[in-house]
Amino acid sequence: MATAIEFENIGKLYRLGLVGTGTLSHDLKRWWTTSIRRQPDPYLRIGEQNDRSVRGQSDYVWALKDIDFKVEQGDVVGIIGRNGAGKSTLLKILSRVTAPTTGTIRARGRIGSLLEVGTGFHPEMTGRENIYLNGAILGMTKEEITRKLDEIIDFSGCERYIDTPVKRYSSGMMVRLGFAVAAHLDPEILVVDEVLAVGDAEFQKKAIGKMQDISKGEGRTVLLVSHNMANIRSLCNRCVVLDKGVTTFVGDTGEAVAYYTQTFNIVKSQHVVVTDAMRDMGRTMAAKMISVSQVKESCTYASDEDIVLRIKIESSINISECRVNCTIDSSSDTPICTNSSVNFFDISAGETKEIEYTILNPGLTWGKYSVSFSVGTGNMTTGETNFDVVRNAIFFEIDRPSATSNTAYAKWNADSWGNIYLHTKQKIIS
Repeated sequence: MATAIEFENIGKLYRLGLVGTGTLSHDLKRWWTTSIRRQPDPYLRIGEQNDRSVRGQSDYVWALKDIDFKVEQGDVVGIIGRNGAGKSTLLKILSRVTAPTTGTIRARGRIGSLLEVGTGFHPEMTGRENIYLNGAILGMTKEEITRKLDEIIDFSGCERYIDTPVKRYSSGMMVRLGFAVAAHLDPEILVVDEVLAVGDAEFQKKAIGKMQDISKGEGRTVLLVSHNMANIRSLCNRCVVLDKGVTTFVGDTGEAVAYYTQTFNIVKSQHVVVTDAMRDMGRTMAAKMISVSQVKESCTYASDEDIVLRIKIESSINISECRVNCTIDSSSDTPICTNSSVNFFDISAGETKEIEYTILNPGLTWGKYSVSFSVGTGNMTTGETNFDVVRNAIFFEIDRPSATSNTAYAKWNADSWGNIYLHTKQKIIS
């Protein structure tokens, strides 16, 4: 199979807070060294690793460094990592929004990019005019764009506003139109950053289906940045894990997701503030979670220990019989158990309520887990309405049995026995 993209020793160096080197003498030194003497940039040697959480010794930071991997034609490759890992920078270099400091990228074919909401759109131009503008930027002729125009408009779902200036579009409408243009103008390589999270659930489903058609049906190549591990697992056949600007894993999607969640996603924090990046954004948000706290000082529990949480919820409407449900996922992002609560509470418009939420003796084997939550009304029996769904709100670890566990329980291993220990009863009847 032919190679579609090849990243060779890609690096991107930034100076914090300034453009250029900051002084005329430094700029002249860089120009003289690199352009006249043909020697390496003297400022590359003092660049530090991109760790956003600590203060460094140098103003020069490597957003990316020594990136080497290949993407075969027809592959759907997920780029995953924590915020600030360099994912968006890598896609911007591939899309020629910015140039690499070191290394080269070889891409075979036309690249269609959707990097952020409104990329390449002119706010004063209508949706129809921006389709032609984006198509021209991607290298399409006017005749090619006209041939695809009706299909693009229909897919975007913005037909009623297609002749309205896009400055009046919502962020979701901008994403719909931008993705429709990028996906329908026949790029050999489609590059998608974490913008689909802005769209509603119906559009996300359409967009994922289109990306599957592009890769499997048409044999085109897709690079996808996402924090949604479920989308990564369903769409991608390979993954690249980035951390602090360097590649830490390249390989099979299942192995990459397991590596990522086990290595990075165990958040050793008792208090988590919920952000929009953690939510399913297609919900009404009439009531929503704003924080989750673990009561225990440690995020590590015994196998049969209750997990006690405190959840803050705020509401914009009056709600009777509100409830919180949870789903526990394994380190490979696979749901292993869930709850549909029968414990309800009322909440008033403008009120913030804190509730204590206890997961009773989950009986989990040793390992690392995450918990997702929903806030809504009803339950699985009566029918549910979810106002807010938060993915991977907290992380915790089971590392030992309790002191009262029997020998078999203490030696229990998830690889051979599964994730949950069942408590049963038996009696002899004859």
